[in-house]
Amino acid sequence: MGRMTATDPQPPAREVLDRVGPRLRALRRARQTTLAQLSAATGISVSTLSRLESGGRRATLELLLPLARAHQVTLDELVDAPATGDPRIHPRPTVRDGVVFLPMTRRPGGPRAYKMIYPPCTPTCPPDQRVHEGYEWLYVLSGRLRLVLGEHDLVLGPGEAAEFDTRTPHWFGNPDPAPLELLSLFGPQGERMHVRARPSAAGGPAGR
Repeated sequence: MGRMTATDPQPPAREVLDRVGPRLRALRRARQTTLAQLSAATGISVSTLSRLESGGRRATLELLLPLARAHQVTLDELVDAPATGDPRIHPRPTVRDGVVFLPMTRRPGGPRAYKMIYPPCTPTCPPDQRVHEGYEWLYVLSGRLRLVLGEHDLVLGPGEAAEFDTRTPHWFGNPDPAPLELLSLFGPQGERMHVRARPSAAGGPAGR
């Protein structure tokens, strides 16, 4: 009854869940991570992690989500689910301070890609430079981007890119009365994007 046939292209859910334990152990060992280290990263007890890997504890979404983040894989990769063959991403937009964020990556860890849409400028809001861990790369699709980076005040146009360590005080926004669209790659642990762009003459300083 439980065997697959030619008309049953995917394994039953029970078979997929039964493979989770060995898959978790293989991922942890491949990353040379101890159960104690994984417990500290996920908040899941060592005993629960051990039982998950041995098959003594059934995997649940509540347990799999933090494990996927810790191993920097998707849930599908974590359970070794059959590939759907569809690489398309269907982003769910979020809005923060009037800016629309469209996630372009599905991986829960590592560098993240976003398309960002800024509304027309709000002249009464002065630049509020922030500092945090990470490394960021920006590419302007349309409109103009004002980037205040340390002591530098720059304006980038379509086709121009900027790359910087986010431990440098920075702020960026839309200086124009038209929408701004850009792509952003952000490495939360400071991963460099290995992308370089030389500014054109049109992207000079906007003032200090």
